[in-house]
Amino acid sequence: MTAKTALFCALGVALAIFAATWVAGILEARARGERIMPTAWEVFVGAVTNFFDTLGIGSFATTATFYRSRKTVDDRVLPGTLNVGHTIPTFAEAYIFIDKIAVEPRTLLAMIAAATAGAVFGAPVVARLPRRQVQLGLGCALLVVCGVLVWRQIGLPEDGTKLGLSGSAFVLAVVANFVLGALMTIGVGLYAPCLVVVSLLGMSPKAGFPIMMGSCAFLQSFGSIPFIRQKSFAPGASIGLALGGVPAVLLAAFIVKELPLYWVKWLVAIVVVYTAVTLLRAARRES
Repeated sequence: MTAKTALFCALGVALAIFAATWVAGILEARARGERIMPTAWEVFVGAVTNFFDTLGIGSFATTATFYRSRKTVDDRVLPGTLNVGHTIPTFAEAYIFIDKIAVEPRTLLAMIAAATAGAVFGAPVVARLPRRQVQLGLGCALLVVCGVLVWRQIGLPEDGTKLGLSGSAFVLAVVANFVLGALMTIGVGLYAPCLVVVSLLGMSPKAGFPIMMGSCAFLQSFGSIPFIRQKSFAPGASIGLALGGVPAVLLAAFIVKELPLYWVKWLVAIVVVYTAVTLLRAARRES
């Protein structure tokens, strides 16, 4: 059995565990009288954010902006909704890009495992946080994400060509992905900072796609479970993200493939700053 085949089998097991937990959580939410049917807006948000997610922009920051613009979900359950709702589309991305793009197996598997371990460590903590702490944490983290986005636009070195890492660069990449996996549970997308890490270490940015998408598929599947069990997610909104997201992933991956995204990334940086500021102001009012 090849490393890729083993990884696909592991993805299938992780998907089955997540799906069973998610369905059980939705049924419990319906029994409590919560809304489980997504609105057209929630499906639209899922489609738009996952379309650009597949092209490498990320979905967490943009989804948070869309949600807060119309007060779609309470801030307290925002991290859980992001992690739970984007999991199924991320699995689609992982299967597609791990199959399409070559990466040295040891680097791929180690970085995925590190991100998953980080999420397993961070999710139970975040799921119990009160709303003000979520607002503070997510607001500060989004400002960091904005800095990473700007750095990607203007400060990264020339694209590398490596498909794997060794020595101290390998250790640094694994440690960085562990930290990014933990931060993912507060609502910080892993894509942008992960691409920065692999690029700075001399890897081809294309090799970052299967790493970041495989990492997110595993870490979200296991990291989402504490949010579901703690009832720290919005069932209807999470279903909307999945329903809109999967077709958008397929459209972006197989039909569109690439877009000139330079100005879109600057726009994302602006809206991320706006969302971060509104979260921090809301946290101040909460105090």
